[in-house]
Amino acid sequence: MDNSILQLFPLQYRGIWQRTAKIQDSVQEIRLRAGRPVVLHRNGSEVFLDRDGKFIDICTDAYTVTERVLEEILEHICHYSPYAFEEDLKRGFVTVAGGHRVGVAGQAVLEPDGSIRTLKNISFLNIRVSHQKKGAADKVLPRMYRKGSLKNALIISPPGCGKTTLLRDLIRQVSDGNGYGRGMTVGVVDERSELAGSFLGRPQNDVGMRTDVLDGCPKETGMLLLLRSMSPEVIAIDELGSEGELKALRQASACGCRILATVHGEDREDVEHRFSLQTDFWDRMFEVFLILGKEEGKCVVKQILERGQRIC
Repeated sequence: MDNSILQLFPLQYRGIWQRTAKIQDSVQEIRLRAGRPVVLHRNGSEVFLDRDGKFIDICTDAYTVTERVLEEILEHICHYSPYAFEEDLKRGFVTVAGGHRVGVAGQAVLEPDGSIRTLKNISFLNIRVSHQKKGAADKVLPRMYRKGSLKNALIISPPGCGKTTLLRDLIRQVSDGNGYGRGMTVGVVDERSELAGSFLGRPQNDVGMRTDVLDGCPKETGMLLLLRSMSPEVIAIDELGSEGELKALRQASACGCRILATVHGEDREDVEHRFSLQTDFWDRMFEVFLILGKEEGKCVVKQILERGQRIC
């Protein structure tokens, strides 16, 4: 399926985005803010666009989007039927064909109980460009298995260091099978539609032939649902964030599932401190820890620690 970012913009605005579309593999985010310069995050740094769509380093001559242009772009993304995307907008993002995710912000309209009814006067869009890098997990794959058996693994990473990309490729290779282990049935709870990039329930990214995806569902609820309905051999989630999710992971592990998960953090100590859980909890749950970071602007695996190991 064509995943060009040009599809995100109405025809009359595509001219300015032609250059960006040609190099979108190096673009992580496109930030559109009403009345402010367009900002591209490319290869770990910021660049701007001028009115011809050329890349520039200073904002004084940068292209600025108006409220009307922003509104037209969002209407196009929602196929000119915003009510059909109301539930997505309440969650703060819309996933589109190609797996790209468009975050939205503006004025929240609240229900009496304080929950969000909808968003209006949307003045900020964050287009997260989908990248599937097949082979991203090749170098770590040998450390993921012991005598053909997949290890429970936790990927620890600061934001923007490639944890979702790595997890996505691990899911694909575990699902399809590889030189270290047979293909396994993988259940993915994709709460924010980032792993599979599902559009209308169908994954836009290749997550493997034996993978079942529960899209847009809270991770804690979704893991238990998949255990009951899809009999996964492996459960995979992105951005572990609550004690309830940890409890659901423990239940999945107790049912015999292997676990693949990511969490924000600088290292093991950082994660343990944030969750206020003892070291032995993490060693019981996971057998291998992959710590990601950046070196010279590139995302790298800085450490691979086995259960009980505290230093590289």
